[in-house]
This record gives sequence, C-alpha cells and structure tokens, in this order.
Amino acid sequence: MSSTPATIAARPTIRKHARTKIISTIGPACSQPAVLQDLVLAGTDVFRLNMAHGTRDQHDQAVQAVRQIDRQLDHPLGILVDLAGPKIRLGELPGGTFECQPDSKIRFVRGDTIQRPNELVTNYERLVDELDEGDLVVLADATVELVVESRTQDYAECRVVQAGRVGSRQGVNLPGVRLSVPAMDHHDREAAQWAAAREADFISLSFVRSPNDLIELKQLLNDVGSQALVIAKIEKAEALEELEAIVEVADGVMVARGDLGVEIDIARVPLVQKQIIEACNRRNKPVIVATQMLASMQSTRHPTRAEVTDVANAILDGSDACMLSGETAVGQYPGETVRMMNRIALVTESEYRGRHAPRPEGLTAGQVHQITLAVVSGAARIATQLDASLLVVASRSGATALTLSKRRPFTPIIGISQQQSTLRKMSLYWGIAPVHGAPFQDLAALKRFVSDWGKKDGFLADGDSVVIVAGTGVTPDMHNAVEVHEV
Repeated sequence: MSSTPATIAARPTIRKHARTKIISTIGPACSQPAVLQDLVLAGTDVFRLNMAHGTRDQHDQAVQAVRQIDRQLDHPLGILVDLAGPKIRLGELPGGTFECQPDSKIRFVRGDTIQRPNELVTNYERLVDELDEGDLVVLADATVELVVESRTQDYAECRVVQAGRVGSRQGVNLPGVRLSVPAMDHHDREAAQWAAAREADFISLSFVRSPNDLIELKQLLNDVGSQALVIAKIEKAEALEELEAIVEVADGVMVARGDLGVEIDIARVPLVQKQIIEACNRRNKPVIVATQMLASMQSTRHPTRAEVTDVANAILDGSDACMLSGETAVGQYPGETVRMMNRIALVTESEYRGRHAPRPEGLTAGQVHQITLAVVSGAARIATQLDASLLVVASRSGATALTLSKRRPFTPIIGISQQQSTLRKMSLYWGIAPVHGAPFQDLAALKRFVSDWGKKDGFLADGDSVVIVAGTGVTPDMHNAVEVHEV
C-alpha cells in the first residue's frame, strides 16, 4: 500500500509504541472516526466491540471506521468482538433502583414482573431451581450480598448480609453455584455469526466454564468459514478448575477480573492472574489482562498510583496485552488514557528485557514445529548478541510470530505476511509490529523492503544489523532459516 508523506508522518511507529499491546473498547466516548484514529496514534492496537452494549448498526459503523483507519494509516489493526455470554442480570425495578436494607428479606421469583416490594426477578428462568439454602448471591459487582435462607417451588428467599442499592439490569453473580445455563444463547450465536461476516480477528467468549464451551464456538465459526481466534474469558471458579484444558483449546485468554473478583475471593485475584498468565505463556497463547486498569481516568486526567502499579505488574507478570473498558468507551479522556497506558508500558518494558520468557523446553509440544522453535529461539539470541536494530519474522498463519513474541526479545520486531488477516492477528502479539506490503517469498526483495522501510521511518541507518527469520520452503510448516542482514 502506498502512503502519502503526511500519512507516514502521522502513523504509529515501533519507536513510540510499547511492546505490550493495548486494547481499547469502543463506545459513545470514542465512536467518531477522528477519536478512534487518535487512539491508534496514542497506542491502541486492537479495538473491542462489547456485544452487551450498543446496536448492530453502531457496531457496523465501528468496524467500518476501524478498517478505514487501518487503510489510511497503513497500520494493521485488530478487532475483538466480545460476546455477552450467559450473564445473569436483574430485571426492571420499579423506579429503576431498589435499596437492600441490612438483614431484610428479599425473594427471587419466577417470571419477569415484580408483584411485591421485596421481590426481584432476573433474566435467568431457572434461577429459583438452582439456588440452595446457604448459597451466596452477589449483586451489582459485589455492592450487595445476599444469602439464601429457604426455597420453595415459586421463590428463593434471601437475607441481606451486605446492604446497598441495586439498579435495573445490574449483574447477578452466584459464587460456587454450578448453573446449567448454556455457554451461548441465540443472541451470542447471532453475534458470533455477525462477527464472522465482518471478518473479526478475535471473538471472546464470556463466562467460560470448560473446554467444551470453546469447542462449541469454534465449530460455529468453522461452519461459517471464519478464521477468527477464540479468546476464553476466565471469570468463573469452574474455569480455574479446568484452566490447563481451557488454555489448551483456546487461541488466547483474557483475565476478566471484574466478574472473576466476584466469583472468587477478591484477595485471590492477583495470584490467579499470575497463574493464568504463566499457563498461557507456557502454552504459547496470547493473554490479556482486563478490568479497571485505569478506571479513575474515566473522570480524571491522571490515574492513581495503585492503577499505575497494576498496569506495570500485569506487564511484569508476562501479559501480552492490557485492555481498557469504560475508560475509552464512556470515559471523558479516552486519548489521554491510552497515552498513559502506553507511557506506563514503555517505562516498565525498559526494565523487562525478557524476564518472563518461557524456556524453549518449557513450551508445550505441538504449538509449533520443533525446528521452528529452535530457529526462533536462536534468532532471538543472535539479535541480542549482535545488538541488532531489528528482528523480522515472515509468518503465514502468525504462529511463528507468536512464538518469537513469547521469547520476549528486546530487539524491535516487525511481522510480515501475505495474509491481511494474519497481520491483524499480530496486532495482539507482544512486541510484534505488523507491517503491510512486505514481499514474503523473495528474501532479496524482503531485505530491500526492510532497509527502505527502516530508513524512511528513521529507524535504520547504514551499517545496522537486521535478523530475519524465514523458511526456505523445504518444509511448508516450519521456519528453518535465520539470516543476518547489514543495512
């Protein structure tokens, strides 16, 4: 793709952007194309569409805007479609809110209409059947807690143990309660098909409980010819019990700390986050940390010290990406928030330097060809030893680029591919800057392209070393060559 000098000057560069990828959620605060482009220039790599909010027309407009910015900036951008999943929510409340008084009795009743002042209804028809005496019911992100004291055919009566106000359509969590609700309802299936038709790059499934949930979504996507990567959102205690199996089946994982911090003891969340990240890195899977990372910046221009520390620790734990939700979707300062996250990441990464890279022998077999793994590991060491200015990885599917990313070399990396969908997937991989338009099979042409590209952006100069990872074509499913090129 050709670019005008003005576009080249404005587009993101690997010199200014962190290696840790930033996911920004699209919402009313950033729906305009000019604001979305500002978020890209500030450091956004992937845009998230939350299917629990907004209309299809709004989501369609967002997809079109992101793809247009991709073309204008000559910069591959990923789109993550986040399925709502089986989220249990309160029904409509008279007046919109309800005050739960200490030790008062509240009944969950069947149906969708409240008949008495102390009743609540939900969107889950089987709730009354699946609650038992002693179960904890948590409302509105742990603002209010109830305990079930009795259950009849028609209602479950609870006592308020943590008082507070709840509102219509707020969330209901049932820590420790195993529900029969399906992983996807018809709304989720329709949303997944919509995402496939728009060539979404990533589709995340909420409230994953077992590998079978992911297999169902993958089959649906396969049936409609989608190449989207499936991201498992870990936010249920049941998912932690089958974490290794879920990571094995998933294409990537999100540490969804909002509901996770309600479903399990909130004090465990930091350790569970580290456990999930370690499992993903060991199995060569990208991992995202999400929820309240810079939440205070929804209404202020500066984050708290604790939030800055949280973002830095997620990076030091070994996450590939950090996600912004309300901060960009409805916050007052979306651009400032992305710039702050990018700034925190740049400073943190300056001390990172591969600290949490898994050893080659620690990676789970079957992710990539063993020769590819050896070549990629060797290329990372060569680049470090030579103090190379750039690493280049040519990848058809993106698997080799992801493997190199997981080695965490501190040398800047660009990823090239013949497939635009592969380049957009690289937008989620730590340290990989996907580049449009590079020749893929002609090594001599690739070296000329890289030299011209690097000089044009002021990133390379004569005499700089570039390490290139490629394949000779002897075996189509592996990379078996490393070449050191001097500009």
